[in-house]
Amino acid sequence: MRSIGGGRTPRPEVRNPGHGLRLLPWNSPDDKPCFLSPSDGQGRLSRYADTVEAAQMNIGADVLADAEKLLSNPEACRHDLRIALHQTAKSLGDVLRVAESRGARLREPNEDEWRLGAKGNEPPRPTS
Repeated sequence: MRSIGGGRTPRPEVRNPGHGLRLLPWNSPDDKPCFLSPSDGQGRLSRYADTVEAAQMNIGADVLADAEKLLSNPEACRHDLRIALHQTAKSLGDVLRVAESRGARLREPNEDEWRLGAKGNEPPRPTS
């Protein structure tokens, strides 16, 4: 388990079993990570997962904007700040899961790309 917020709320470590499996943006009914073995990434479930991830990213951006607005108000009450923090933490968890899922699907750069990056030029850019 890894902890969030100074060790207060444990969150299970999501371990991608590999083999091209995609971490989905939701858990099973028993709160375990769900994975998909996509053939080409264009199946119905893959497209639905893309839609859910996009919604999570948009919600995260909205929650961040609301939290920044609230934090800029010196008269914000403690209750509102707690709600904003809770929503921000939830959104951050969703966005981190999206990043983990997408990062796991990036291919490794080939030798030429690594060499180009090592010369101080642009870093290697993974392609899907």
